[in-house]
Formats: sequence, C-alpha cells, structure tokens
Amino acid sequence: MTFNKTNTLKYSAILLTCVWTLLAVCGCTEQRAATSARNIPATDLSTPAGMIKSLEKLPPVEKIEHWENEYAPGITITTKHYNIHTTMLEPLTLTRVPGYMESAYAAYQQQLPKPVEAKTKFTVYLFGDRQQWEKFTRKFTGHNAEMYLKIQKGAYYLNGVCVAYNIGRSRTFSVLGHEGWHQFNFRHFAYRLPSWLDEGIATLFETSEYKNGFFYFRPERNGSRLASLRKILEADKIIPLGKLLTLNPGEVVGHADTDAVLAFYAQAYALVRFLKEDDYGRNLLQFQSLLLDAKNGNWPLDEKMQKTALNRNLPMTAQWNRYLSPRLFAHYIGEHQALRDSYIAFCMKIARNVRLKRTMEIMRK
Repeated sequence: MTFNKTNTLKYSAILLTCVWTLLAVCGCTEQRAATSARNIPATDLSTPAGMIKSLEKLPPVEKIEHWENEYAPGITITTKHYNIHTTMLEPLTLTRVPGYMESAYAAYQQQLPKPVEAKTKFTVYLFGDRQQWEKFTRKFTGHNAEMYLKIQKGAYYLNGVCVAYNIGRSRTFSVLGHEGWHQFNFRHFAYRLPSWLDEGIATLFETSEYKNGFFYFRPERNGSRLASLRKILEADKIIPLGKLLTLNPGEVVGHADTDAVLAFYAQAYALVRFLKEDDYGRNLLQFQSLLLDAKNGNWPLDEKMQKTALNRNLPMTAQWNRYLSPRLFAHYIGEHQALRDSYIAFCMKIARNVRLKRTMEIMRK
C-alpha cells in the first residue's frame, strides 16, 4: 500500500493498509536460531551492546551503531540497501533481519528482466512493541494517525519508509516482505502500478524459508492466500477477472463483507502467479515487459493518463484503475475474456490441496 505523505489521503486508501495488516497473517516458516545468537552470553541478550556485538560480523551488515531515539534503547543496522532502525532486540529474530531484507531486495529485483540500480538506501523502522510503534506513528503520520492506528497487527509503507513492530518472527518477516515491495517499486518505477498488480506481487513475499543465512521466498506456500482462494472458490464468490483488474481495494475494504476483501487479495495473488507460472510461463515475458515499461515510463498512455501515472502525489483513485488497468492488460497480456477459464482452472489447481480448516485456525491466532 503505497502512500506519499504529501497526499490528501482518502479514507479508503488508509483502510486498505489496515486491512492488509489485519489479513496478512501468513508467515515465513520458523527456522532454527542463527549461530551467532547462540553464542551471546545471557547477560548481553536484548541489549544494544549485545546485539551490536552479535550482528557486526554478519555478512550483510556494513555498519551497526547505537540509535538514539525517544522510544526505547535501539540500534541502526546498515546493509548494502537498507538502514534499519530498530528497538526490537530479540536476538533470534534480529540476527536474521539484515539477511532477510537483503534477500527480499534480491527477490524484488528478480521480478524484472533487468536489475535496477539503487542510488540511496531504503529506510525501515522496526519497533519492539506496539506502544513504541504507536508513539512513532502518531508523530510520523500527523493528522492521519488515527487511521493508521487502526492497524491491529502488521506494518505500513508511507512516504518512502516501512514501519513495523514485532508481531512474532514469521509474521514480522511476512509484513516486511510485503511492504518492502511497495517501497521498492515506489522508489524505482516511473509509473504507479494498478492495484491488482502491486498488491498481487507484494503477496509473493509473504512466505519464505531460511537456509544458510539467506531467505528464499516461497509464494506457493502462502497458506493464508491459498486458504482464502479455496474458500471463495467453494462459496462460488470468485471475482470475475474483468472486475478484478479494475478494482481499487478501497472499494471493498469499506464494506462489511470480509469475503470480498479476502477475495481481492487472494485473487490478485493467484493472478500474478498465473501470469508467471501457468503453461510453463507462457505469459512471463509479457508480464515482465509490463513491469519493465512501468519502471522505465514506457506504457502506451495518452498525455492525461501519463501525467496521472507519473505523479505520485496524486491519490490512487478507483477511476484511474478502471480506465487504465484493463487497457494495460489487453496491450501486454491479451484480452482477459480469453484467459478467464485458464485462470480459474489455475486457481482451482493451486488451492485444491489446502487444508482449509487448519489454515483458517492459524489465521485467526
């Protein structure tokens, strides 16, 4: 959910961020503790000095220092692409954060046929608890604070910055991966992305596995999105593909029908996977061309639409999605009517083995 602080933010756009963080409870798989964390003396655990000592030799870390702030004792971790300010000093999680963010950055790059060059580092705030996060959010979001504080568990992206707090290791990584994609494309892409595309790609970074200091993203294991997809398929509440392309999530967020919200995110997730994976990647090159032209500012737009796509200070509107998204899809991918049956078949295939009852129980925790 990308927003610029200079925007006059609409209520539906803010609610979109809240719903993502409420619903995106899928997590990265829990892994064994990092070796460096095992060797920290008990007296050093959860202190800035102890964490600096344990983190300074990790490969992704370029620099680490104390972070002077008004919220709690903290540190700033600098990696190749990120400045991470954190008061979350739980060793088993924090020792993996630098590697996680750099792994996520590499995965974001892989969405494009050609990598982009980062000239400045991204900023991430990761707080130890909700109280610290709320205090920061009230100050950072100003008169919009009450709307951001509706977020119950999760993170948000605003004005170039990702802001999260500790909600458990797997869920914290999940929301950082999701919001980090918004941060990445907002910085590097000339054009804003249609909602289905932006949110659909973000869901690819909600699940990962840890191995030998690196994280590998596994969208096929995104249990919460797959469970939602199976639920709406069984209830025959699937959103028609043509309508999905035009939706601004704020249009469904404000309604009491939670299934509509679940359907949007689950189907956007499935549509992106469909375009990348179905029939041995038949649509992959077209999908990557759509993204590459968004990055370079080469979409076939008239002058009015180009100005809207370029100007990140304008709020995302439902009208913009309705007008632009189907035209882009037709230009790069093809007519959506021709893909309807194969898309639904793909949704049924990837959701058929989901243990719905167990997954929904996990999501409610």
